[in-house]
Amino acid sequence: MTAQLPSPASPLKIGTRGSPLALAQAHETRDRLAAAFDLPQRAFEIVVIKTTGDNRAMIDADRPLKEIGNKGLFTKEIEEAMLSGGIDIAVHSTKDMPVEQPAGLVLDTFLPREDVRDAFISPDKTALTELAEGAVVGTSSLRRRAQLLNRRPDLRVVEFRGNVQTRLRKLADGVAECTFLAMAGIRRLNMADVPATPIPTDAMLPAIAQGTIGIERRSDDTRAADLLAAIHDAETGHRLTAERALLAALDGSCETPIAGLAELNGSTLRLRGEVLRPNGSAAISDDVTGAVEDAAELGRAMAAGLLSRAGEGFFDWR
Repeated sequence: MTAQLPSPASPLKIGTRGSPLALAQAHETRDRLAAAFDLPQRAFEIVVIKTTGDNRAMIDADRPLKEIGNKGLFTKEIEEAMLSGGIDIAVHSTKDMPVEQPAGLVLDTFLPREDVRDAFISPDKTALTELAEGAVVGTSSLRRRAQLLNRRPDLRVVEFRGNVQTRLRKLADGVAECTFLAMAGIRRLNMADVPATPIPTDAMLPAIAQGTIGIERRSDDTRAADLLAAIHDAETGHRLTAERALLAALDGSCETPIAGLAELNGSTLRLRGEVLRPNGSAAISDDVTGAVEDAAELGRAMAAGLLSRAGEGFFDWR
């Protein structure tokens, strides 16, 4: 392994999007690798790649993701760079990742999970219950939209795209009375001044893999595999095995209002899941426990149960 370690003269190239959160996640990956192998930061090069999803015109227009593509909007150009050898590994927010990787790539390294909860963001309120009837709330997440309308059908939900800073600016401009972010992003950016109130997972189950950094590599790159094995968090990996199996079996996409969270207590894994109609008019949920080694099967079994309970027409997008 020593002969294959990166160096300032031959750095490991880490691909990422250019948003402040994406860069923070890439820096965390670099720092963990540097610490694991006692290497200087200069042994790693962070390569910023602009993706289709970063197009400023689309962000400013607040167009729903389902109108312009799918989760691949945030990964396509990065994965193309990796397949061509322009970068060695890619750092992603795992919740942005499709459940299937392109041929030749694998996503099997996850850093320790951050706070999984959603955050209620408002300058003067701390909960949905404080919003007046008919209040305008902003979110670009189909999952959050469906959950909000399921709990508060009186609300008016508007599109609210962009990175953390962009969304906060739109909130300040009065586009909506509140918005929602992942607590993980707020913490990773050390944004203690953001008026954020964590939402209990019992009130709003998060997105699959929320709070998780995933690292993708070429499947035949044994050097990268050996390096990444040193920073992989096994507990997070077990939890995501269940969650992503649930998502895969439900045929999840950006048009899919799906929430899920796996939690590990010793060797016992608890998995909660929820599927909703996009307009929030109906929701079906489940809560199961099992052995951690059965994580993938728990996810698939839950998906089968949710699909059978949903009945004909529930999943318009299938």
